[in-house]
Amino acid sequence: MKFTLLNTDKNSNARAGIVHTDHGDIPTPIFMPVGTQGTVKAVHQHELLNDIDAKIILGNTYHLYLRPGMEIIEKAGGLHKFNGWNRPILTDSGGFQVFSLSSNRKLREEGAYFRSHIDGSKHLFTPENVVEIQRSIGSDIMMALDECPPGTSDRAYATKSLALTHRWLKRGWDHFNATSPRYGHSQAFFPIVQGCTYPDLRRESAKFVADLGAEGNAIGGLAVGEPAEVMYDMIEVVNEILPADRPRYLMGVGTPANILEAIERGVDMMDCVMPTRNARNGMLFTSHGIMNMRNKKWADDFSPIQEDGPSYVDRAYSRAYLRHLFIAGEILAMQIASIHNLAFYLWLVTEARNHIIAGDFSSWKKSILPVLTQRL
Repeated sequence: MKFTLLNTDKNSNARAGIVHTDHGDIPTPIFMPVGTQGTVKAVHQHELLNDIDAKIILGNTYHLYLRPGMEIIEKAGGLHKFNGWNRPILTDSGGFQVFSLSSNRKLREEGAYFRSHIDGSKHLFTPENVVEIQRSIGSDIMMALDECPPGTSDRAYATKSLALTHRWLKRGWDHFNATSPRYGHSQAFFPIVQGCTYPDLRRESAKFVADLGAEGNAIGGLAVGEPAEVMYDMIEVVNEILPADRPRYLMGVGTPANILEAIERGVDMMDCVMPTRNARNGMLFTSHGIMNMRNKKWADDFSPIQEDGPSYVDRAYSRAYLRHLFIAGEILAMQIASIHNLAFYLWLVTEARNHIIAGDFSSWKKSILPVLTQRL
């Protein structure tokens, strides 16, 4: 994997670049739809390609390891062949999912013991076997096993957690470098910066991560309960240290406003379940603001979902029709809304990229942010 930095905004740290992988190039900044179990919920692969034009999607090590299991994915020839997606895939290490099972997991020096949420069976994730699992999955970008402490963690816990994360990272990095890809394409390994909301811990972690010299780096442990302004401060602290010639991936963030704020601070890659999860509950993001499609105000509004500007789904679908589908409990409502929201997110980061290249990102962001966050 390689990264080409093309432009940096003259009034901020926003960057435009290209991540080069064996499954295709990824223009940055980029939003990555979450396909936890090898699928983006309610969206076909051909819709991801043709309607959304997703450049990369995510899979999740924890969920794919438990179901369908590595034997099936290996027999298929890796996740790309299993799910029919020929563009890049990034896999999370599964650490966040394991650590969210607070009552069903134990952390030890060797790794994280946990019980499956499916059948209660016992498992162990180590820095080494998480690399092996992601070798079996065949993702283009794999993540290190880390602990994601709550955003409200006290300093003592955050310090202890960070030390464990760094020890695990070194083991995972060594194992990655001692092993090889299995399906004929290259794989990159991204270490993850942790440190909770403590600037000195974040700096310590960013330096530890940067010194490894990995092909890209990630920022984890944010958007987990801390105020948004604190999250933005931590991004700034970390990006002062992470190398500018490698892509920076902010994990699990977030709203359209979060994404633009992160881009302004030098983030290149982002993911979040919000566009699809909110879509399934009737919330749509548009270039004019946020719409709750269950509201009665849309019952006789026969204008298109996106009346002007970028169009993400067939304009034949009116607001009234989509509201009807949601009220009636039709699956098509979730499908239309999911395609719309994902395509909007991809439109948003593409617009950001265009304005970074044009040199007016900061003024564009200032003008569009109040519009995107208003409720219609």
